Amino acid sequence: MLVRKVLVRGVFLGLVVLAALAKAQTLAAPMAGPSYDAVSVKLNKTGSGSVHVSSATGYYNATNVSMKTLLESAYDIRETLISGVPAAIESQRFDIAAKVVEPDMESLKKLSRKERREMLLPTLVERFHLQAHTETKILPVFELVLAANGPKFQQTADAPGRNSGTSVNSRGHGTELAMHGVSMKSFEETLSYQVHRTVIDKTGLAEKYDLVLKWTPEDSPDASPDAAPGIFTALQEQLGLKLVPAKGPVEMLVVDHVEMPTEN
Repeated sequence: MLVRKVLVRGVFLGLVVLAALAKAQTLAAPMAGPSYDAVSVKLNKTGSGSVHVSSATGYYNATNVSMKTLLESAYDIRETLISGVPAAIESQRFDIAAKVVEPDMESLKKLSRKERREMLLPTLVERFHLQAHTETKILPVFELVLAANGPKFQQTADAPGRNSGTSVNSRGHGTELAMHGVSMKSFEETLSYQVHRTVIDKTGLAEKYDLVLKWTPEDSPDASPDAAPGIFTALQEQLGLKLVPAKGPVEMLVVDHVEMPTEN
């Protein structure tokens, strides 16, 4: 009986290892969807602290970005949840110009946000020889819940031809987040970047909503009486929502292998 248990446990562990390897290979392999077919990758040696990233239908441009910034763009994951990038590579900065040479604009416009981000993955695999996998860990999170008096924002009204959208603008020492036609899932993802911790929606709100949130970042020097409150207070006062500290599952990206890129 003991031998049988050991054998079964060995088979189980073997299957777990194989599953993890398969997952890593899946993440590292070029995606089946559209990708950029004209790509320039160069080292940025300016020593500048200025970083610029822009993307739209059919192109992606990044100047003076780190490897983690590229991974953040491709996987839609915060840099703090990425591990395994060697210090020698993370200390380097890169300029990338990628585009679809003869884009089918109608088809590209139909891609989801996730599919557009994944267009960068083949470049990371082919030029940086990236191999990576995801792991889920139990970490500190914030649960987004309704405050005592309920939500203070409106469900999106039907407006044919008007698309959903999100904008984050810094004005003076304050920040304003405006969202139209978005789910609470989208709001939790955007909020996670602002509070630097994964936010899990527990509101039970299932429709599309319009909302505006104005707050003053904690590190802002603005102490004037008319300054917007901090983000936690602003959520309660302006939106009727609360962030409650908790622990929950957080997906992390683990880099198994990455190299300095082959340049043009």
